[in-house]
Amino acid sequence: MTSPPPSEPAPHPGAEERIYTPAADEAQLTLRALVVGCLVGALSGLVNLYLGLKTSLTVGTSLLTAILSMALLPLLGRRKPSTLEVNIGQTAGSAGGASASAAGLLAPIPALLLLGYDLSLSAALLWALAISVLGVAFAVPLRNQYLVVERLAFPSGTATAHTIRSLFADTKTSRHARVLTIAAAAAGTFGLLSYFVPALEAPPYYALWAGPAIDIEIGALVLQGGLFLVLASWTFGVALVPALVGVGMLIPTHISLSLLGGSLLAWGLLGPLATAAGWVDGAPSDMLTGVVSFTMWPGTAVMIGDALVSLLLSYKLIWRSLRISRSGRDADDADAVPRAWWLAALGAGTVGACVLAQALFGIPVWMTVLAVALSAVLAAVSTRSAGETDINPVGIIGQVTQVSVGSMAPGAAATNLMTGAITVAGADAAADLMQDLKTGQMLGASPRKQFAAQICGIIAGVLVVVPAFFLFRENYDIGASTAMPAPVAQLWTAVSKVITSGADSLPQPAFVAAVIGGLLGAALAVGRALWPHRKHWFPSGLAVGISFLLPALFAVGICLGAAVVALWRRWRPAQAEALFMIVSCGLLAGDGIMGVIKALMQVLGVPPLVG
Repeated sequence: MTSPPPSEPAPHPGAEERIYTPAADEAQLTLRALVVGCLVGALSGLVNLYLGLKTSLTVGTSLLTAILSMALLPLLGRRKPSTLEVNIGQTAGSAGGASASAAGLLAPIPALLLLGYDLSLSAALLWALAISVLGVAFAVPLRNQYLVVERLAFPSGTATAHTIRSLFADTKTSRHARVLTIAAAAAGTFGLLSYFVPALEAPPYYALWAGPAIDIEIGALVLQGGLFLVLASWTFGVALVPALVGVGMLIPTHISLSLLGGSLLAWGLLGPLATAAGWVDGAPSDMLTGVVSFTMWPGTAVMIGDALVSLLLSYKLIWRSLRISRSGRDADDADAVPRAWWLAALGAGTVGACVLAQALFGIPVWMTVLAVALSAVLAAVSTRSAGETDINPVGIIGQVTQVSVGSMAPGAAATNLMTGAITVAGADAAADLMQDLKTGQMLGASPRKQFAAQICGIIAGVLVVVPAFFLFRENYDIGASTAMPAPVAQLWTAVSKVITSGADSLPQPAFVAAVIGGLLGAALAVGRALWPHRKHWFPSGLAVGISFLLPALFAVGICLGAAVVALWRRWRPAQAEALFMIVSCGLLAGDGIMGVIKALMQVLGVPPLVG
């Protein structure tokens, strides 16, 4: 590539990838854009909090926040919103959507509570604010390397940029907003009805016909009565939960089928086997003493085996992540994020984490600093992975820190959990937020204005999701109930128990099952690496492991969503491709908001009409 003549200005870094050139005076970081971005960010954070505690799955909210920003901005002024204003709203909103994970509310904090620790709302809020800004700070120095020098794809960020431009190109905005509103209203209405009639979410199909009579007794396993009634007692059914259907519409079909296959293995084979052998003594559906008290060990091992071997097989990606080029320059020096800004954010987050970790959990300052440093390294790995493959490997990152840092303080569960929380906060948020910086690069947005929007958005999200978490905690037994089983928190709890008590503290059957599960997860990762063109033939170890920690009817509900999309694509392919993601986002948003409203109704003592 030849250099331009000296008389011509050098091309803007990344200009070849731009799909829009903004006017010199185009509005961008306006008050209304920030207000809308923070509002939709709080909503997105609630959606991911509700979904994460229910299924452990979270969704990228860039599409949802872009459409909502485009629809809401005109309500706060007569002027038509600009492309860059929508981008700021989407950037702040997407940062808010990442707040539940960045604040540690989906795994480490619930795990801490499951292990008997207590944490006040004010302490959790301060902790979440401190660690959540780390990801925003880490993303800035990585931006130049991954977006300007290497020009990584970041598929989700690229898709969002094209979506924003399409909203201005034709009349899709009103149609998308209308479909989104209808889907959200339908999900919210169904969620409200299910509060008063709980059977709507899990229809008692066995009441119509209990099924053919069975009488099976093997050891401590006793299966008597109608077949369908027995299956229901083992959590087999259909969960008509709009959020689950929405997830099934969004995730790849092989992930949905992996969840279903894992449920059949856990609840149809391992659970009955453990019951017959006397390894569990609670009712099958009891999350503390039933099937999950045994299947959590092989399930955790499958997830860790798959994720760890996948990470090791990605050694080339890791090596590239650690090689930071000195070539290239950041986009427009005038628009680049000043070094003082992101260093201030990094310093504030690190100091806050050190002070709070010492005061709340007794973690030495040097250990917190080590966790922050490790988070910076893993942020580079997770961000590159997101840029090259659109996959954020955050699942194993927390366990890497739990083991590496937590092993330095054996017996201290809070140490391995909360140092892991610091690492996940930085690495997870950095990868997610880089997608938004990619969107901004393609639209010609100012990086420093996006940085400001990300800080505002993630703070707004934290200020909403932390109180919402405590509201859920007040009304649901998080991690110990089928309403909010928090499977990833159970994973963190299991790893913490092994670190603090040693693997020999596990009952022998659970230890053997965990070893087999770990080998299975590793084999799945190796299979995908050896046959990359047939990788969808191999079940997802993460999905299989999660299904070991969830009631089987959840997997059925997710597969129902996958079936809806498959049939829709078959009957009306063009319409399906245009709208299925909008519908799924609406279902997630409506059910997530109604989940918070239902928790408030429980606090107020509003009784159901039936049951």
